[in-house]
Amino acid sequence: MDHATVNAPPVARKQPFTATHHGITLSDDYAWLRDPGYPEVKDKEILAHLEAENAWFAAQMAGQQSRIDALFKEMRARIKEADSSVPQKDGDWLYWVEYEDGAEYKKWWRRPVGAKDDGSADELILDEVALAEGKEYFRLGALSVSSDGRKLAYSVDDNGSERFTARIKDLVTGELLADEIPGTLSSLIWVAGDTGIVYSLANEQWRTDNARLHWLGQPLTADVELYHEDDEGFRVGAGLSANEQWLIVATSDHETGEVRLIPAADPLAEPILVAPRRKGVEYDVDLRDDTLFILTNDTHENFRLATAPLSSPGEWTTLIEGSDAFYLTGFDLFRDFYVVEGREGGLDTIAVRYYDDPDRIEPVAFPEASYSAGLGDNPEWAMDVLRIGYQSMVSPSTVYDYHVAERRLEVRKVQEIPSGYDADLYTTERLEIAARDGTPIPVSILYRKDRADANGGPGPLHLYGYGAYGIAIEPGFSTTRFSLVDRGFAYAIAHIRGGDDLGRAWYKAGKLERRTNTFTDFVDVAKGLVERGYTQAGRISISGGSAGGELMGAVVNSDPDLWGAVVAHVPFVDVLNTMLDASLPLTPGEWPEWGNPIEDRAAFELIAGYSPYDNVRAQDYPPMMVTAGLNDPRVTYWEPAKWVARLRELKTNDNVLIFKTNMGAGHGGKSGRFESLHETAEEFAFILWQLGQ
Repeated sequence: MDHATVNAPPVARKQPFTATHHGITLSDDYAWLRDPGYPEVKDKEILAHLEAENAWFAAQMAGQQSRIDALFKEMRARIKEADSSVPQKDGDWLYWVEYEDGAEYKKWWRRPVGAKDDGSADELILDEVALAEGKEYFRLGALSVSSDGRKLAYSVDDNGSERFTARIKDLVTGELLADEIPGTLSSLIWVAGDTGIVYSLANEQWRTDNARLHWLGQPLTADVELYHEDDEGFRVGAGLSANEQWLIVATSDHETGEVRLIPAADPLAEPILVAPRRKGVEYDVDLRDDTLFILTNDTHENFRLATAPLSSPGEWTTLIEGSDAFYLTGFDLFRDFYVVEGREGGLDTIAVRYYDDPDRIEPVAFPEASYSAGLGDNPEWAMDVLRIGYQSMVSPSTVYDYHVAERRLEVRKVQEIPSGYDADLYTTERLEIAARDGTPIPVSILYRKDRADANGGPGPLHLYGYGAYGIAIEPGFSTTRFSLVDRGFAYAIAHIRGGDDLGRAWYKAGKLERRTNTFTDFVDVAKGLVERGYTQAGRISISGGSAGGELMGAVVNSDPDLWGAVVAHVPFVDVLNTMLDASLPLTPGEWPEWGNPIEDRAAFELIAGYSPYDNVRAQDYPPMMVTAGLNDPRVTYWEPAKWVARLRELKTNDNVLIFKTNMGAGHGGKSGRFESLHETAEEFAFILWQLGQ
């Protein structure tokens, strides 16, 4: 392997490797970039190659440093340095978080209900700043205060591997208890009168196949496994019912679920199975008194809400019918009413409903035609004021209190932009652009009203997409994107199939055998934006991460001339090899999303036809920036490393291709509210550089 110099990028050596599936032989000359000791990466040649790529990245971006610094400075100036959340009552306390000037991480505070708001009664319960001191990476996982308010359970990841260590803090004395649980990947649930914690361990394959009970003060060897999942494709999670009387243990993959109920006061009691799993049927459960409320897709893909008696938990009676027009995404139970959330025409809806009057429906009205809204933190059973979050592409994040009896929204906080922000300078639109099969694809777009290109033609445009796992990309607010928009870019979000932006059918139309709709939708949106005069081919920058990085890989293979700059963050690009390897952390649980190419030849051939790594070919490619995390358990570092190596081998032009591996982080990149801005500033500097802005 030749290491990078200021004149040439690193070239990974080729080591022939073949594997045969369904009578088809795959060749992978860069398979050696996977360290056989993973998740530990110690192979000196692999590390040297990644460091050489990092050196080439730094050399190529060195000329952009002043631009990066300027972008970082303006992005940081849009963030309020000293900031705090709106306090929320939970039991006898008001809880909130604060950032201090210059701090990367939060401090968690509380004070007794009724105490003066002068700082005299404020109590610091967790200091992320202190916990993160001296660490290259820090992430707080779970955080949970005991019901009596005297103890705090929390978990921390300090290397990006997403294996968290749980600790218990005595909030009266401030001391840490001896209890320490390494390797968790879950919430932390207080049970049995605050004498026990329910958690899940990540196994060797980074799968949570268990729910375990830890008694405070007892050794870990005394912990009890409350439930074990034998299907390697399923994951286990636990939570409390809204009235906190029941422990809810759920197991699921991407299309099938199963729930068990255990009395929170007696976690060793025999679990109650709500309904045995049925392939393709998902359901979630909560309880009020002796009635179960069940959200399920058993009769309609957009879900219905049903009820059942606790004595016969499998006998479900419809409360809210499934609907083609309304996508029912969730519900929350409170003592006197319940709240239903959903999406209609791609737009978020929130409605209050009543147990004793099924015809009484009170939707919450919001001020704009396009927005993102959802319930916030509402921790108590007896609530009469609901916390709601709201934003749009032009409206900063707003915290509302919704007074249920009065049906009135009260503004509690609007996100401040210290460097200044004038919403009147911008406009946002919701477009529909026809895909090649005629399906209208929604597009949200933001730009300045005075947008004009220096060359007199259509200006540059940045297009973002994801399109997987039924995750909707909502038209929310982002302070960073104004660093492009204020430089003449339009910023567009393509609500492509594979997300659930328009309901469950929208998701299904972009998975498994219809996966390629996601890629062609994105391309067709870009072409439609060109046709409508928003931009022109070659003046479009695009970005996506993880499964959105797979999208980037697919569209640079299919339509390289459309793109002026491409940024692929931790991209899932080695799809076929990953789905063929059942030992990898996510693979068995991913088969319902992508297909199982081990057992299904048709799935093998389909994935082989679009997997970005397998379809790199000799052609011109646009300028590209690729990132990875050495400790990433979701998209392993070798996927982007192999992809970049093959791109370097086969691409036929001299457009910039740079690749950076974060050697001390995982899937989410750098931690910290300001440190992460450095990576965004690098991304935007690369885009502006390549588009000549």
